[in-house]
Amino acid sequence: MTEPAHLYAQLVDAFNRRQWLQARAVAGRLLPMVPNDAGVCYITGVTFMELQEMPLALGFLHKAMDLEPTRADYATQFAKALTMVRRTRDAVTAADKAMALHPTDAFTLDTLGVVYTQGHAHDRAATAFKAAATLMPEQASYRFNLATALVAMGDITTAEQELEACIALDATFWGAHLTLSQLRRQTPGHHHVPRLQALADAHPRNEQAQTYVNMALAKEHEDLGEYPAAFERLVRGKSSGKETRGYSIHHDEALFEAIARQFPQSQAAVQGDPTHEPIFVIGMPRSGTTLVERIISSHPDVYSAGELQNFGVVLKRQSGSTTFPMIDLDTIERARQVDWTRLGADYLASTRPATGQRPRFIDKLPHNFLYAGFIANALPNARIVCLRRDPVDTCLSNFRQLFSQLSPLYGYSFDLLDTGRYFVLFDRLMAHWRKVFPGRILEVEYEGLVDAQEEHTRRLLAFCDLPWDDRCLQFEKNDAPVNTASAVQVRAPIYRTAVRRWKKYEAQLSPLLQLLDDAGIAFER
Repeated sequence: MTEPAHLYAQLVDAFNRRQWLQARAVAGRLLPMVPNDAGVCYITGVTFMELQEMPLALGFLHKAMDLEPTRADYATQFAKALTMVRRTRDAVTAADKAMALHPTDAFTLDTLGVVYTQGHAHDRAATAFKAAATLMPEQASYRFNLATALVAMGDITTAEQELEACIALDATFWGAHLTLSQLRRQTPGHHHVPRLQALADAHPRNEQAQTYVNMALAKEHEDLGEYPAAFERLVRGKSSGKETRGYSIHHDEALFEAIARQFPQSQAAVQGDPTHEPIFVIGMPRSGTTLVERIISSHPDVYSAGELQNFGVVLKRQSGSTTFPMIDLDTIERARQVDWTRLGADYLASTRPATGQRPRFIDKLPHNFLYAGFIANALPNARIVCLRRDPVDTCLSNFRQLFSQLSPLYGYSFDLLDTGRYFVLFDRLMAHWRKVFPGRILEVEYEGLVDAQEEHTRRLLAFCDLPWDDRCLQFEKNDAPVNTASAVQVRAPIYRTAVRRWKKYEAQLSPLLQLLDDAGIAFER
């Protein structure tokens, strides 16, 4: 019989070499001998997490944490696993326990920063990232993570310093170049074009380099008024690796059609959770959702919970679907039998403890427009605000933005015409919601809000049943963290430079204009 010590040495060796299948096999032999060894439970839990076997990962990591409650690294990996299964509230609680144990290794602190970021606890994320970067200042990734947290907190100057430090340590940390270009408007006297051009030329076959560096160049050329060059770089950046993404607009067409079928125009009355707390801000990404969120959350009765995935997670869980995408045909089909009251109550509970401290809270996930029908039934007293922006500006802004490359929601954005086709699907779905749920969704025009801020702000607050408060007109003074693509812009007063931006690219956008025309989408020429 093999001794436990020998098996444990094999387990540690496989773990250190990231040989996860081997580690799982060894753990299976060792655990019956030492079922209550905290270290073995920890390594086994991390192994299952790496293998995406999450129920087993959570079980073993929770046991390791219980057996050794003073180990910050055990609590941290448990928090990470909770984040991976989108139990965000529990993940932040576990992260708080880990931080209370005063971890002293940079890796653990950096992981905690990521957990806090996922939980929209950006102040705690910044604290953790700063501690990690202080312990290991030569680690480029720690400097980058700290910079992103600082951007969310509004400390742009220090974020810029951290990004430059990251690039000095590792010039191939491609994301740092794009983030740096987006921090401020570049000027003839202060830009990074030569450095970016040299990097793009030096790494012609590196997909990540071509994506991030060309996107950064597009931003900087646009700031400098060099629009043809900006668009050329934009197309280069977005087309890099496009074929390997496997996106098809037909997939989204089928999804949108299935969602609409779930909510026919003649619906039987349903009863959901009676809470008045949630205010959902939805719409196409880059259409002004963050601006509206900042305006409403400047009200003292409103807390901004950020871009929560919670509603989709709860619906997925209650549907019983076990497919990987959060929303797909299987989820929609299975959701026919959902208990509306339970769905609303479980969603509300999932937002605690962050929410509930103030009378109202905002859930600002733009793509919740896919769930608007489910939200309307599950939360009949919730308010839903949808942002509408000029169709061409919306499409261009989506094409200009590099969204999360891991999310299946943004596959359309890597091709200009796919972006146009996706907008058409969005427009038709919103028309469907208007018919099925008349009066439930307030549609706000971004351009109107920019031109008549007070008038539209009063309309917003009245729709949300909130008394007037002058602070909503000074949203730029709102110091709450922002972790969206608009994190820099929303800290300035309302501006008009984004209105009809597409006219600067009119020649290059002619195929998109034709597509929108053919679909009957009206826009101002």
